[in-house]
Amino acid sequence: MTDERTRYFRRLGRLRRSARRWSVTAGGLGGAAAVLTPYAGLGLADAAWAAGAGGAIALAAWRWIDLRALAAQPAPPALDPAEAAARSRARLVAAVERLPAGPGVLAEVRRMRSRVALRGTRAAEPWARLDRASLTFAGMRSRLTGLAGPAVTEAATADRSLRDLAARVANVERALRLASPEARPPLVEAHTALVAQLESGVAAYERLVVAAAGYVAENARPDGEHPAAARLTEATDLLHGVASALAELRGVGPTLRTP
Repeated sequence: MTDERTRYFRRLGRLRRSARRWSVTAGGLGGAAAVLTPYAGLGLADAAWAAGAGGAIALAAWRWIDLRALAAQPAPPALDPAEAAARSRARLVAAVERLPAGPGVLAEVRRMRSRVALRGTRAAEPWARLDRASLTFAGMRSRLTGLAGPAVTEAATADRSLRDLAARVANVERALRLASPEARPPLVEAHTALVAQLESGVAAYERLVVAAAGYVAENARPDGEHPAAARLTEATDLLHGVASALAELRGVGPTLRTP
């Protein structure tokens, strides 16, 4: 999606090209009508030439009027470079999201960008644990139905909250490097508390993932033999029976042919 200033100059250029094109067309048709009419007199063909020339002249005049009216308007102000860059990124993200694998690619890019942003801070290790647990939980999400459904919502909320907490830990830690000696003690205390909250939250999320894995395992485990294994056993017995029957028929054949 282009900005107002770009659209303004594009429309101005289109009107200018259209006005010039119709001016040339009007001049050509008008000149042809002026040259050919005296030689052949006024006929149907000459009326067509004259009508075409008149229409082209009218359209050229309208285009020049529209061009002058638009050129008289002040051009919209140029976008701020930061805003223009943000709009370009938004257009790029929207284009990638429309691709079949676009959402997955964008999610991976965001993960890598977050990991790089937290590198070298106390939040990096808890964030990596949270990311591994989140990916594991995502693989089980479709199987957490029924009574386990609310756990999916809670996990999504906790994931967003813990990632935001990790970013705050990193920001406070970077601010500590710039703080004066007298301003450091309260920041160190706040940073320590935030790190403890983050590690406690990540540990709780990991316990949730383990519990979800237990639910999936128990929900999928049958009382006896798995139905697939039972069906495979039946198919194996059937094939063994058919093979034995074919072997017996092959042995009976020569006996029947002996006089």
